[in-house]
Amino acid sequence: MFYYIFNWLDKLNFPGAGMFSFLTFRASMAFLLALLCATFIGKRIINLLKSRQILDTPREMNFGGLSDDQIFEQREKLRKSQTPTMGGVIILISIIVPCLLIGVLDNIYMLLMLFTTVFMGCIGFLDDYIKVFRKNKDGLSGRYKIVGQVGIGLVVGLVLYFSPQVVLIENISKTTNPTTRQETVVYGKKAGKSTQTTIPFFKNNNFDYADLFGWAGENKQIFGWIFFVLITIFIVTATSNGANLTDGIDGLSAGSSAIMGVALGILAYVSGNINYSGYLNVMFIPGSGELLVFAAAFIGATIGFLWYNSYPAQVFMGDTGSLALGGIIAVFAIIIRKELLIPILCGVFLVENLSVIVQTFVYKRTKKPNEKGEMVGLRVFKKAPLHHHYQTKGENVAGRFLIKIPQKTIHESKLTIRFWLVGLMLAALTLLTLKIR
Repeated sequence: MFYYIFNWLDKLNFPGAGMFSFLTFRASMAFLLALLCATFIGKRIINLLKSRQILDTPREMNFGGLSDDQIFEQREKLRKSQTPTMGGVIILISIIVPCLLIGVLDNIYMLLMLFTTVFMGCIGFLDDYIKVFRKNKDGLSGRYKIVGQVGIGLVVGLVLYFSPQVVLIENISKTTNPTTRQETVVYGKKAGKSTQTTIPFFKNNNFDYADLFGWAGENKQIFGWIFFVLITIFIVTATSNGANLTDGIDGLSAGSSAIMGVALGILAYVSGNINYSGYLNVMFIPGSGELLVFAAAFIGATIGFLWYNSYPAQVFMGDTGSLALGGIIAVFAIIIRKELLIPILCGVFLVENLSVIVQTFVYKRTKKPNEKGEMVGLRVFKKAPLHHHYQTKGENVAGRFLIKIPQKTIHESKLTIRFWLVGLMLAALTLLTLKIR
């Protein structure tokens, strides 16, 4: 909204109105506004959640005969059971408001990201609503979650296919001056539809999904787009579930998402600026630079949420926030054609996902009755998802497990920071893939 107002004022030569024409200025404003929004509305929303009893029912606990460590663990469980949930609403509002005020609202990429934010937030909200108000700890049925995730993936894929605004200009060749060793990237003459994406660690890092269907002849582009839509659905589902699983300890999911948002914002700015995309020899996507504003709002909202979500958390984001964060990151990467970098950038989400898959698979395969007739199986980790493995003592685990280290538990706040540091290294590696070929 402000973009259009100040653009009009700029035409009237109003002093300072031209600042809103600069993308970096608007991105900075979006970050600050999102940060302030999350900080100031957070307390009010937390009080509202408490007044509506949107939290788990406190449990009566007996601390008699327990060691100091066991008493601390029980008190932590009691604290978490009385902490408000559904705080992801803070993040959603803090993303949407700055984007509506500062973003270019006729940009297809901005509209697609706002739609993803609202849609995935609604799925998570419904899941939390069932858990809190219906007292069903399983929440929304898995099949309905999958339907929603498939739905958003399908919408994103089809919009990218049909929208005339979604085009790219391929970096078709590169020449090097033998004297100065200066490289010059040559782009195609016009923008067009394409199923190309960026593949890391390869010298010619453009990969066209349509090339997988060379046998289809003239129809290979159609098959390429169908495959692209399927890839989109898979990535959205996997990433949103990974973010959901990561949201198990105070500040972990929000902080990790903020780090990923920084890397994605840089990639969007590079992809939407022909000078920088030419320097790094990546495809140029006209209009995608506007996503820097969205990324800035995303970063500001997640960092602002940490004001209340860092240890000891005053509010949990719930599925309202975690499913939305994962969906946003996935769709953002797909739009700028960097979805094949997600296994690197979202490595924290990936290992959390894999830890649950591996744990479940091995346990079911080895499950058999013991001498008491109880079904017991082998575990790989002490507990899954992975972050709980580091919080669990071996003697508190029923049955056998393979990975016994660390023998001592790691405090929640220290564990969160260590996961953040891993996320920072993965984000740096993601950006380095633009040069490591």
